[in-house]
Amino acid sequence: MSQFVTTSQVHAVVGEIWRQQVMDIVRGAVFVGALLLAWVTLRPFEDLSTMQIGDVTTGNEVMTYAAFGGLAVLAVALAMRDNIQGLKTLLSPAFVLFTGWLCLTVVLSFDPSTSIRRFTLSACVVAVAAALPLLAKSQTEMMRWFSTATLALLAICYLGILLAPHLSIHQATDLQEPQLAGNWRGSFGHKNMAAAMMAMLLFLGIYLIRAGGWIAGVAVVGLSSLFLFYSAGKSSLSLCFAVLLLTSLTSVVRSFWLRAVMLLTPLLLLNLLSVGTVMSESLAEIAKLLPLDSSFTGRLDIWTFAVQSLQGRLATGYGFASFWGSSAIQNLPEGKEWAAYASHSHNGYLDSTLGMGLPGLALLMAAIVVKPLRDFQGTDEGGNNGPLAMVFLRIWLFGLYLSSMESFFLDRADPLWFTFLVAMFGLHYLARFRARA
Repeated sequence: MSQFVTTSQVHAVVGEIWRQQVMDIVRGAVFVGALLLAWVTLRPFEDLSTMQIGDVTTGNEVMTYAAFGGLAVLAVALAMRDNIQGLKTLLSPAFVLFTGWLCLTVVLSFDPSTSIRRFTLSACVVAVAAALPLLAKSQTEMMRWFSTATLALLAICYLGILLAPHLSIHQATDLQEPQLAGNWRGSFGHKNMAAAMMAMLLFLGIYLIRAGGWIAGVAVVGLSSLFLFYSAGKSSLSLCFAVLLLTSLTSVVRSFWLRAVMLLTPLLLLNLLSVGTVMSESLAEIAKLLPLDSSFTGRLDIWTFAVQSLQGRLATGYGFASFWGSSAIQNLPEGKEWAAYASHSHNGYLDSTLGMGLPGLALLMAAIVVKPLRDFQGTDEGGNNGPLAMVFLRIWLFGLYLSSMESFFLDRADPLWFTFLVAMFGLHYLARFRARA
């Protein structure tokens, strides 16, 4: 009888170990799979020689909705299994108020059906990103998963360059921007997206090195730096160096308010000297004195059109993601026909205002600018700082700066937006929970 009990106990222990190993594999697969789904997408290596100017995404991609919907359910279920307290902390005033206003803009949208579709996918993407940092049980586990995902993405991009250069490098036969011929884009649809993602991978590579994953880290830093150079993304390259410098200074500057001034002043200047130039003649004159393209590579016209379109809807905007590519743009004057085919305004803050009005912009700033900075301060003061907190800070800050020239805030399953969200939620959790070694 005692032998039977002992055997049963052994079987129970073995069964529990086996179940735990299976769950570890599932957690890792969801983490890596979610990152690769967002980064590579279900439509990599698009042929730009056949893409017409009117091919604007409407958000009606059934497979993408299904993939992120399924991942959202699975990731949240896994997070609730071990870290339900972490998910409860997301009910913060900044997140709740911003989400409430988003829902209101969907109801008041100029094009409700478009807003509902796009909001549905955005909600699934946010749910996945919010659950992802909670899946890892230790910093070592998270480092291993990040290294797997980043190396996989780099392998996909470089294999594209080697095996299908006409789908991985901009060609003179591209219908929309043939002048970009020779610039690397990898699996992404544009070299600017590729450059920005490589900058974020560079930050992750530095994190891997600092966290002890030397071989993977050096490989990621080297490969992402080379790709960033050949993508010719000047904005991403400049912002990458600026972010590395400013975030390194946080080890010296300890005061929250001094850190806020140091990290957010460049963000203010970037927006004043970009979108601000279409609202103020004085700022426009200052911008002309700088060694910059005065048209900001054609962005000036689209900023002017967006600001003019916004003037009549400052309170609520046009509704969540329902301006570009929708019926809100009609009866265009001669010379403005291009606006019917534009997908965004090349400025995340301006696009957010178009969708949610000035109150929405204010709540957005509170949720994704002020709160993450406070979270980093709390992480630092709580002794939970380190390589993981620093890489989240760098990705977050790079995203804020880049959004002065590009637009990816709230953009459904955009690779930059998803990576930005993971970093933002990562800072949120690190400010409240001790990361296991």
